[in-house]
Amino acid sequence: MVLKSCCIYSVGVVSVLMLILGISLVLTGVFPHLIQSVVKKEVVLKNGTDAFEAWEDPPAHIYMQFYFFNLTNPQEVLDGERPAVLEIGPYTYREYRPMEQIDFQDNGTKVTAVNTKTYIFQPNMSRGPESDLIRTVNIPAMTVMERFKNNPIIANLISAYMTGTGEGLFTTRTVGELLWGYEDGLLKALKRFRPELDDVFGLFYKNNASNDGEYVFFTGQQNYKDFSRVDTWKGESSLSWWTSDECNMINGTTGTSFHPVISKNEMLYIFSSDLCRSLYAAYEEDVTVKGIPGYRFVPPSSVFANLTVNPDNAGFCVPAGNCLGSGLLNISTCKQGAPIIMSSPHFYQADEKFVQDVFGMTPIKEQHQTAIDVNPLTGVVLQAAKRLQINVYVEKIPSFSQTGNVRTVVFPVVYINESAIIDDTAAKKLQAIVVQQNVVENIPFMLIGLAIIVGGVFMFLVCRQQAPESTAAERQPLLSS
Repeated sequence: MVLKSCCIYSVGVVSVLMLILGISLVLTGVFPHLIQSVVKKEVVLKNGTDAFEAWEDPPAHIYMQFYFFNLTNPQEVLDGERPAVLEIGPYTYREYRPMEQIDFQDNGTKVTAVNTKTYIFQPNMSRGPESDLIRTVNIPAMTVMERFKNNPIIANLISAYMTGTGEGLFTTRTVGELLWGYEDGLLKALKRFRPELDDVFGLFYKNNASNDGEYVFFTGQQNYKDFSRVDTWKGESSLSWWTSDECNMINGTTGTSFHPVISKNEMLYIFSSDLCRSLYAAYEEDVTVKGIPGYRFVPPSSVFANLTVNPDNAGFCVPAGNCLGSGLLNISTCKQGAPIIMSSPHFYQADEKFVQDVFGMTPIKEQHQTAIDVNPLTGVVLQAAKRLQINVYVEKIPSFSQTGNVRTVVFPVVYINESAIIDDTAAKKLQAIVVQQNVVENIPFMLIGLAIIVGGVFMFLVCRQQAPESTAAERQPLLSS
C-alpha cells in the first residue's frame, strides 16, 4: 500500500517538474534561439550550401514589365496645356540574373561576382508586340537642349539643325526602340564633333545580356548580418554622385537576398544601381506566400521625402540645394546629364502637385508600391515587386523654339514592375524548414500539455485510492453493531 502511494505521488512530482520545465523553456526561448543559431551558421555564401545556390542562380521566376505613357495631346502641350497620357502595357520580359565570374576572397569572408541580366520578351504576357508605337518626350533632344541652353551660339546651331530635320520635343518610337536602343539623328550629328558620344539611345540600351559592374559581397561567415551585403561596387566602397557622405554610402544587399533571423523592428537596406543610391525598407505586415510565413517590408515615404520632411535627404538634391519635392529623385548626375527623374509609378507617395500636373496619373498603393516579402528565419525572398517610374524634366528653353510654350513638368515616360515569386521546388524546401521550426519551437508547449495530462492521471489515481478507504471506513461501524 505504501509503495502504491509512493508511485502515485511520484507521478504528481513528475507532472509538476514537467510543467515547470515547459514554462521555463517558453519564457527563456531556448528552442527558438537554438534554431536561430543553427540557421545563422548554415546561411553562408559557401560552395555546396543551399544559400549559395539560391544566391548564385535565384530560384524565383523574375519578370520585368514595362508600362508606357503615350502622349495624346502633343500640340496642346507645346501651347502650354497640361499633358494628357494614356498608360499602355504591360510589355513583359522574363528576366534571368545569375551571378557570374564568382571568386572567393579573404579566406571565404568575401566573394566577387557580376550579376548578368538577360531579358526575353514574352508575347503571351504582353499587351502587344515590341513594334507597338509610343509617342513620348524626345529624351536625346531634351538632354542636348538642357546641356547647351546656356551657350547661345551652339544652342542656335542645334536648334537650326533640329528645325531642318524635323526633330521636336516629342517623338514616336516602337517599344523595342525605346527600351533597347535606336540610332538618333541629333546624336549622330553631334558625334561628328564629339566622337566620344554614342549616337544610339535607349532606356535600357546595353543593359540586355550585360551586367552593371563587379560587386564584392560579404559571405556572412564572420557575421550573419553581413550575409550577401555589398562591400564594394565597381571597386568603390562609396558613391560620388551626391553631395553628402551619408547619401553616397553603399548600404545593404542588392535586394535578392537578406540575412537570416530578421526582426520586425529592423530596417532592410538595399543598394540599387538603377537608382544610383541605397535605400531602406520597413516592416509593414505579416504575409503568407505558398504556405510560408513572411514579413512584408516596404520603403517608407521618408526614403524619397523632401529635405523639409527628411533632412537626411539633403545630399540627394543636385546641384546642392536644388530639391524637386517629395517622391522624386533626380539621377541626371549618374546618367550622363540626361534630365532623368525617378519616382514611384503614377507619382505614388509624391507631392500631389506632380500627380495633378499630368492628366492620367492615378496612384494606387496596391499597384504602385514597392514591396518585399521575406521569410524571417532564413532571409529568403518569397515574393517581391520593385516598381519604379522613369520621368523626364521638361521645361521651356527660350533658345530652342522646339520647346514652344511648354510648361515646366516632370513628364512620365514608362513605369517598371520587376516582380518575382519563389518557385514551387524552393517553396517545398522552405515549407519543410518551417515545419521543422514549428515542431522544435512547440516542444515546450508539448511538454506543458504532457504535464497537464500526467497531472490529470495523478488526480485520477489519488481519487481512486481514497475512494476504497472511504468505503471501508463506512462499513466498519456496521460490522461492530
